Amino acid sequence: MRIRTDFPYETTHADVLVPLPDGTRLYARIWRPVTEEPVPALLEYVPHRLTDATAPRDRQRHPWYAGHGYACVRVDVRGHGNSEGLPGDRCDATELADGVAVVEWLAARPWCDGKVGMIGISWGGFNSLKIAALAPGPLKAVVTVCAPDDRYDNDGHYLGGSVLAGAMHARAARTLAFTARPPDPAHVGERWSRLWAERLEALEPPLHTWLAHQRRDDYWRHGSVREEYGAIQAAVLAVGGWHDPYRDSVLRLVEHLPADRVRGLIGPWSHQYPDRGLPPGPAIGFLQETLRWWDQWLRGRDSGIMDEPLLRSWISGSHRPATVYGELPGRWVGDPAWPSPHVTPVVYTLGGAPVRVDSPQHTGLDAGRFLPSGGDGDLPPDQRAEDAHSAVFDYPVPDGPPLEILGCPRVTLRLRVDVPFGQVVARLCDVAPDGSSTLVTRGALNLSAREGPDRADAWPLGATQDVTFPLAAIGHSFPPGHRVRLAVSSAYWPWLWPQADSAGFTLDPQDSALSLPVREHTADTVVFDEPEQAAPLGVVCPEPLDEPRPERLVVRDVAKGEWRLEVAPRSGGTKVHPDGLEVTEEVVETYTIEEADPRSARTRSDWTLRLHRPELAWNVTITTRSEIACDAADFLTSDEVVCRDGDEVVFHRTWEKRIPRTAG
Repeated sequence: MRIRTDFPYETTHADVLVPLPDGTRLYARIWRPVTEEPVPALLEYVPHRLTDATAPRDRQRHPWYAGHGYACVRVDVRGHGNSEGLPGDRCDATELADGVAVVEWLAARPWCDGKVGMIGISWGGFNSLKIAALAPGPLKAVVTVCAPDDRYDNDGHYLGGSVLAGAMHARAARTLAFTARPPDPAHVGERWSRLWAERLEALEPPLHTWLAHQRRDDYWRHGSVREEYGAIQAAVLAVGGWHDPYRDSVLRLVEHLPADRVRGLIGPWSHQYPDRGLPPGPAIGFLQETLRWWDQWLRGRDSGIMDEPLLRSWISGSHRPATVYGELPGRWVGDPAWPSPHVTPVVYTLGGAPVRVDSPQHTGLDAGRFLPSGGDGDLPPDQRAEDAHSAVFDYPVPDGPPLEILGCPRVTLRLRVDVPFGQVVARLCDVAPDGSSTLVTRGALNLSAREGPDRADAWPLGATQDVTFPLAAIGHSFPPGHRVRLAVSSAYWPWLWPQADSAGFTLDPQDSALSLPVREHTADTVVFDEPEQAAPLGVVCPEPLDEPRPERLVVRDVAKGEWRLEVAPRSGGTKVHPDGLEVTEEVVETYTIEEADPRSARTRSDWTLRLHRPELAWNVTITTRSEIACDAADFLTSDEVVCRDGDEVVFHRTWEKRIPRTAG
């Protein structure tokens, strides 16, 4: 990583309130180049608290862009951070209308030349696309990173029609805790407590909404860019990582948007900006690459970015299984179109006698995190234990060049099912000569969604039918002497919530097949600059924990047949910002199941958040508890929020709700 301190422009920054048409004001931080000439504006618009939570990340990139002649603006969404108003559902109509208003407000500033770009990761990448689909005139270009294009099947809620147990639970619990945080009196003054009280009164667990829509109905369709590619008029640079669950959206965007204003980039990364250097790498000069995009579309300069291949992607070399990699082996390739003329589907018949698949309910504990972000325990370990709970089919890679794949593998499986509901999971693994099994990619199907995610059709008892579904996109190289393994299971906890009376299925391999997107080997010259950022903010952790919790811990009760996964995705401790703000976050997620009882599944998440300004005698604490259990008919949810100002409890509420299992 190169830290840059000299730029073409000197910069200045200030915090301002952006007025909305209804009188609400959004908190913004603006970095600007020191110049008399109006310049284009770049907007990052998310709810994640610009004065603390994203402040270190913001300092890495926004001053860098400003130093290259762009006004960079970071805005907190309504009802979050120091912005006024009440929080709403993720990327709802109010949030998007506010975003359009911010774009138009920026374009009208005397220091702006009327052209605006949007950039964001995850939530910010998604709302950038949604706002682009509303086509505000000043918005000319978007950079969307690790962002979904489909809120139902590509956004941490559902996978193949099944409830994403761990991902949905963790996101709902995190959202509840984070939304309960107050404004900061150092930035909003004494009115912080009134604004906080108004927010807390409007608080509602998001899980209630997400679980109430278990099929891909109008709620999800209206929230998905996938329904409205044609409405996007801005140029789009779509960026993803093979260890990010939203990477399929990059391939769909480069396929469906006009080739003269879209480019795609997929690297080996997790859910992070590609310049941050968090595992797995290698990192790239992402800021330089996006500067080429802004120069092309906001300044009208021929930066050469549109001469690059439509899709640039990383083909990972074969690697041993591990839960973290500093850098992966591999190479960059370029494809002129998508679907690519360099990629050909190759079909492998599974073959063999019918096999009974009835995986124990704890199958999936070695799946890794749904949303890896660079932690030591994020990625899947050796898959041999998972393979033992699955039907496996191996295909030796012959002598000669490696077998390279790029895109979405697909499976067609002939199944006989003796119960009305169930699910099937397919994993693609790279098996080395010593037997170690590295997960390459995976996919799943709720059998009731076999005719489409908007349906929930019971399986005819004892019937045999074919089902076809994709695995997540991947770029991977299988070397000679290794084996390509397809592993098929009927359970995948805690990724997928088990069906109430799941009893597995019988798989007929003779009429089943795996299709791999095989890419011919090409001589490619895709290169990137080394990562570069502005000087860091200088947040310190004065008291690191002596004995931090393991990031992922599996506990087995042998006598009871119970398995418990404990996840601590943050190391804990306190972070002190340069302005004196102390921020403490502690979270533990627990996922429990009995290996023979799908109805025993349950989740729990406990959050503690503390914000402290010693100089203002300001000390607030938020504690939350979120749980999900089930019976045959319903999901049973329980949430609790307790907020303290010093030692005084200023808010305490619990929610208990039964939500019918209409498809999940």
